[in-house]
Amino acid sequence: MAAHLDGPDLLALHARALEHFGDLVRAVPADGWQRPTPCADWTVRQLVGHLVSEQLWVPPLLSGASVAEVGDRFDGDVLGADPVAAWTAAAAAARAAFAGPGALERTVQLSYGPRRADGYAREMTVDAIVHAWDLAQGIGADTRIDPAAAEFALAELAPQAAGLASSGLFATPVPVPADAPAGDRLLGLVGRDPAHPFGAAR
Repeated sequence: MAAHLDGPDLLALHARALEHFGDLVRAVPADGWQRPTPCADWTVRQLVGHLVSEQLWVPPLLSGASVAEVGDRFDGDVLGADPVAAWTAAAAAARAAFAGPGALERTVQLSYGPRRADGYAREMTVDAIVHAWDLAQGIGADTRIDPAAAEFALAELAPQAAGLASSGLFATPVPVPADAPAGDRLLGLVGRDPAHPFGAAR
């Protein structure tokens, strides 16, 4: 399993995850925004909106703002008339905020409490990796997950495996053979069925 990443290595993987998700956003066909995704009740547009909103939170949280101070600033439709431009701007700002001097050593106030910013960056990287698969499924793009990215996400999530479904953020894990590719094992852990992608997933 991949080693725990910190510093420049973590920033590099985070950047690659955002770039991959961005490539998929740019590949959404004009008539593809209302297509379903493996995320229950989320269309392609809603999925991309979720990821854009998450990126928009990064700069204020890294600047010391609390969840309450940010409030509902990023609720509702954050994509506007140009979803690609919205993603590009939000992702660039989030990436720059994490890469700022000393940013990964700060403490951020998240909805569940304080966390070191490098942990927040790892969480955001995992989210981008998993949701890129969801988006690729929704638009019929290449769904392969980079093995190194999958191993990283598995290493991050494995210690929480017993509580992932009960957190309300993931569906019940899907059994996957122990010798399956890392990407399939990751998908199973977070409640995605590689063989039936539009089954129950959150």
